[in-house]
Amino acid sequence: MKLHIHKFLYLIILPVAALFHQKTYAQGNNFIVISGKIIDEGTKEPLPGVNVLIKGTVNGISTGSDGEFNLKTKAKFPFTLVVSSVGFQTQEFEVKGTDSRINIAMVTQTQLGQEVVITASRVEESILKSPVAIEKLDIRAIRESPAPSFYDALENVKGVQMITSSLTFKVPNTRGFNIPNNFRFMQLVDGVDMQAATLGVPLGNAIGPTELDIASVEITPGAASALYGMNAINGMANLITKSPFLYQGLSFYQKTGVNHIGGTGRDLSNLTETSIRYAKAFNNKFAFKINLSYLRGTDWVSDTRTNQNPNNLVTANPAYPELNADADNPAYDAWNKYGDDSGSNAVTISGLTIPGKGSANSIITRRTGYWEKDVVSPNIDNLKFDAALHYRLNDNAELSYSYRIGKMDGVFQRGNKIQLDNVIVQNHKLELKGDNYFIRTYMSSESTGDSYNIKPLVDNLDLTNKSNSVWGADFKTAAQNALNNGSSLADALRLGRIAADAGRAEPGTAQFNELKKTIIGINNWDHAKNVAGAPVTGGAWLKQESRTYHADAQWNLSKYTKVLDLLIGADARIYEVIPDGNNFVDFKRPLADRNKPLADGSFGDNVYYKKFGAFSQVTKTFFDEKLKLFGSIRVDYNPEFEAKINPRVAAVYTIAKRHNFRASFQNGYRFPALFEAVSFVNNGNIRRVGGLSYINDGLNYLDNSYTLSSINVFNAKVNADVKASGGTLTENQAAINNKALLEITSLSATRPERINSFEVGYKSILLDNKLVVDIDAYVNQYDGFLGQVEVAVPYAAGLTSQLTVGSDDAAIAALASKRNAQQTRYRVYTNAKNKYNNYGSSLGITYNFFEKYTVVGNVSFNDITKNKQADVFVTGFNTPKWSTNISFGNREILKNLGFNIAWKWQEEFLWESPLVNGTVPAFNTFDAQVTYRVPQSKATLKVGGTNIFNKNYVQYAGGPTLGALYYAAVTLDGLLTK
Repeated sequence: MKLHIHKFLYLIILPVAALFHQKTYAQGNNFIVISGKIIDEGTKEPLPGVNVLIKGTVNGISTGSDGEFNLKTKAKFPFTLVVSSVGFQTQEFEVKGTDSRINIAMVTQTQLGQEVVITASRVEESILKSPVAIEKLDIRAIRESPAPSFYDALENVKGVQMITSSLTFKVPNTRGFNIPNNFRFMQLVDGVDMQAATLGVPLGNAIGPTELDIASVEITPGAASALYGMNAINGMANLITKSPFLYQGLSFYQKTGVNHIGGTGRDLSNLTETSIRYAKAFNNKFAFKINLSYLRGTDWVSDTRTNQNPNNLVTANPAYPELNADADNPAYDAWNKYGDDSGSNAVTISGLTIPGKGSANSIITRRTGYWEKDVVSPNIDNLKFDAALHYRLNDNAELSYSYRIGKMDGVFQRGNKIQLDNVIVQNHKLELKGDNYFIRTYMSSESTGDSYNIKPLVDNLDLTNKSNSVWGADFKTAAQNALNNGSSLADALRLGRIAADAGRAEPGTAQFNELKKTIIGINNWDHAKNVAGAPVTGGAWLKQESRTYHADAQWNLSKYTKVLDLLIGADARIYEVIPDGNNFVDFKRPLADRNKPLADGSFGDNVYYKKFGAFSQVTKTFFDEKLKLFGSIRVDYNPEFEAKINPRVAAVYTIAKRHNFRASFQNGYRFPALFEAVSFVNNGNIRRVGGLSYINDGLNYLDNSYTLSSINVFNAKVNADVKASGGTLTENQAAINNKALLEITSLSATRPERINSFEVGYKSILLDNKLVVDIDAYVNQYDGFLGQVEVAVPYAAGLTSQLTVGSDDAAIAALASKRNAQQTRYRVYTNAKNKYNNYGSSLGITYNFFEKYTVVGNVSFNDITKNKQADVFVTGFNTPKWSTNISFGNREILKNLGFNIAWKWQEEFLWESPLVNGTVPAFNTFDAQVTYRVPQSKATLKVGGTNIFNKNYVQYAGGPTLGALYYAAVTLDGLLTK
């Protein structure tokens, strides 16, 4: 459970008299060295890890294990020292000359709401006066949170909805339209975007900071695109790591836990995580840090068997009510079973003679498929390493280079489920940072290793045994024989499936394991080439490689502009994708050759996708700083689209120095993500295509296709008419009679998604600094919302040439029985035709009601208005209306002993996606932890659990079943310091 930072800031720094002897003396080369010692006023013990910085510079240092510091500077007198530590109120001390004496002690005192944040306005400001809603977790809040990791703690931040696809893969979202691969919520780590370019997913917890290196996390719910660009229209998380100048020494972290206590579908399993950090500074000029972390465990399993294609739907067999039970439904489509979907695996068994129903009966059925748990790996691990070098050129400039690499396994959901295996993401960052500017550039690379797509794996497991036509013929023969022998329709269909599945590779057998290994080693998802008895040619390997090149700069001109504060910045990004033949192709090659390798094994020239942007922000205070106005404007450009302007205006008004009211409005755009723009995926005989106009050339799915929804209605009516005629009406004749039911697709090329966002809020500290109240409300309007629609382009027999939609021949091609021979299906990224309005509000309260006992609670409401007219696709709001978190704790109920208990609840909601649709049940869970500090050993022991009563639940339709996780962790921090 995540706790807000102000819930644990109980300490205040106060200057008091009579400390240790402290010298300020001159050295050569005009250097001044400030030497001193800081102690705890109550215990008189030295305080390590206290930050001492010179205000307005990048020069700072932390106290060693003896509480002493030596800070070398060329600053001119007088200058100000800023002294701070986690849980203490920041204090400032003026140094007037070489004879100055600074006597400092730390005094414990309750204090809430004193956090400083940078994400909301890109400059440091009080969290109370942020122009938009923002939440922050610092080191103490993270460690004392009843969560097994800092990333898990984000789940309990006000307004945050977490998606857990794997132990290694978690994605936060705010304010609606949630998806497992969230393009609309940005994750930054020290300014580096954690979005994996071709996977299209943020990997903040998989390759981001270790538990030992995280300094703080700031969450901005809602649109942030006016300052951060095109990937932040739903919000952002800013993960900030520790400086090696300020956090030195050796640290060690070990966590051991157990999950799968019961009911999750796997046996009791161990979870371990080990982290090591070492940082060292030399003469306050040069510093380095190294982090290493390794996690291993047994992943959560997705095994929900809810049917999303009940028999009353037109995609099943509503004319045969005797098949209504899921066990009798031949078109059964379970949440976590694959190969039983409505794609090329839907087989129409035509011409059945059913006693009492005539001789022209058609039954829609589907291939048997395989359960997700049988085709994914239960074991996952996550290896992370990073290192950084920092060099202070002077008091006002610090140059740093950092390298980060992460290797991960797990399962995530895009259009289909993907088994990640040995995915490697790495980045190099070079940054020059001053007191009022930074210039930064980084390069990230991504390789998906041995990963594979579950959908083509399952398809090819079945199709390697029998083609759909052979499988359907075997099914029909056995079912008809059973009907002739007096079996009921349901029993006959079950016998038909058994006969059709004869020879199929069964999970757990040597045949299955060998065939699976072969398929996931083939980089070709076109399963139509597989023929029983022939070598397997259709595969499932997810072979993607990309590089991201990014540069950005920011300059705070406020000290040059006396009347107002001015901030300017710019950025540029280039994605470079190596074509793989399945997901991304060289579009300059002829259409027929795009998926074929060249002689050198490549698939053509690399694909580039570019974005550029610049922004300016003006801030001005009035009425003795009671009113603060913000105005910003950002311009973003992508060569595939026209330039877009993103403005934001905001105001914060303070009454009686404690009541802070805020309001903001911004207009934001989002260019299509890389996968939404230029993908070209052949997956289960449905090609998923990016939305750029040139991809449509020669395919014509934008204007010469039928929508899938109308095809389903059309086929249901055709089947009903043929059945009602008693065999006198042919299927082709019924198709021509009902062709008016087919809806001709009329799509335009993708354009950027737009949001208008209005937000108001109030934040205050009341009751003598014991109560913090934070309220916000928002209204968003999305125009051109990006999503996927499935369409079918009609072809002549054998897919030889396109047919014109609206013609009789095109109507015949739209029949379910012509699915593979006369239809090419596309799942197109395109814009919704309707505008969507969503709105919501949240309330957060922190109350230090007695001594160090604190109650923290928040409640969030999110909803969307209904449109009268159906859209081309389902947008998928995918967010519960109501959710809440409440925690109760005391960080020191006894000396060095603290605890925290948290309860979270959310109501049921509808989940809609291209993979799974269904209702996610409401759930509530309890998390708890006890923390014990051993100051003499610099150790912290933490024992806790999430979902401690083991009430299994899912967070999204198709997602894994989450059970209890119990853990014990020990942290040793600040070893080997002076």
